[in-house]
Amino acid sequence: MSLPKQVRLVEVGPRDGLQNEQQPISVTDKVRLVNDLSAAGLSYIEVGSFVSPKWVPQMAGSAEVFAQIQRKAGVTYAALTPNMKGLEAAIEAGVKEVAVFGAASEAFSQKNINCSIAESLARFAPLMEAAREHDIRVRGYVSCVLGCPYEGEVAPAKVAEVARELYAMGCYEVSLGDTIGTGTPGKTRTLFDTVAREVPRERLAGHFHDTYGQALANIYASLLEGIAVFDSSVAGLGGCPYAKGASGNVASEDVLYMFSGLDIATGIDLDSLIGAGQRISQLLGRANGSRVARARQAG
Repeated sequence: MSLPKQVRLVEVGPRDGLQNEQQPISVTDKVRLVNDLSAAGLSYIEVGSFVSPKWVPQMAGSAEVFAQIQRKAGVTYAALTPNMKGLEAAIEAGVKEVAVFGAASEAFSQKNINCSIAESLARFAPLMEAAREHDIRVRGYVSCVLGCPYEGEVAPAKVAEVARELYAMGCYEVSLGDTIGTGTPGKTRTLFDTVAREVPRERLAGHFHDTYGQALANIYASLLEGIAVFDSSVAGLGGCPYAKGASGNVASEDVLYMFSGLDIATGIDLDSLIGAGQRISQLLGRANGSRVARARQAG
């Protein structure tokens, strides 16, 4: 299969990235990050999450962030809403696109949200209905698609089952997440080939963590399977909570550099993106997780 000519990057740094950082981040700094990402040409930015600050302290103030960002035409500013209460808060904040998540691993589902996969999906039914009524698009995530910290191997057929449910429920796109970053290119291709029998390829996305250094290879394997949407995080923000000290999200800058070398269009300016990543990394007092950014700065 030939590679896609164009891909869409879903920038998850302000949400999936920052939620794993230890130090508090002000609303002003979050707004600056989102505005920097918009200016760099990202067309889809996950701005925050409407969850209890008791569980995810870094996502406190998401409504204020949505109120203060400079919205650019053609850019989707989304939020994670794991339950009905979260969706109601998102509606109040004027959010037009939200995301929900399920797991492909029963053990992960029980440990994370204290219910089975089936129960977690059933909980989304009223949320999906309310989203439809308010003309809000819903994107679905499936976690642990290439391995689970509790169960180990996860069968592609199980991932396909969960993805099919989310798609049938009304998620316009389903992102498959290698939560612990243990996936390899061969398994990635098998995964997408299996899931694509239940959900059209053009409705699937890849979300790869770089814990084992396989993220770029897995993204390339996904391209070969006709996948053209990928989640990534500026400066590689966000560690892997299941592997102490390990890197988590793949850096947007590194993904963009690879796409550029493959003549795949994204509409994103690499230098501007590097600048955005460098600013937030300095603010957090952490090393920039992007190898491309580090190489450019060293040069």
